[in-house]
Amino acid sequence: MGDTFHALGQILLNAVPTVLLLLLLYFYLKYMFFKPMEKVLHQRYEATEGSRKMAEEALERAAARTAECETALRAARSEVYQSQEVLHQQLQERETAQLTAARQAADAAVQEACEQLARDVELAKAALGRESDALAAQITETILRGSAA
Repeated sequence: MGDTFHALGQILLNAVPTVLLLLLLYFYLKYMFFKPMEKVLHQRYEATEGSRKMAEEALERAAARTAECETALRAARSEVYQSQEVLHQQLQERETAQLTAARQAADAAVQEACEQLARDVELAKAALGRESDALAAQITETILRGSAA
């Protein structure tokens, strides 16, 4: 049993430089390869996350700007519709006023024509009355001459 422990001790003693070399290799790789690699990966992650966050913020700003533009567009449309409605009402009022004036002018012209027609009728009656008297006198004279002859 003593030889076994001695052989085991010898194996362990021979393995010490290998273990030390492996520990040295581990720390060397850790500080020279894995730490810089981890740092680069972390920077890369931060850069991509930063870009992603910036893109999200840009999208949010764009959505807010779009909403503002849509609100402004709705307000402008509403203003245009209101001005069109005011213009439409003004045109209707003008049209109504022109129609009323035209109707009054037509009524006045009809009234004037009726009055003129009434005067013409009176003049025609008076002329017919004079002519009928003259014709009656002429007929009477003709009849009387015809009986006297």
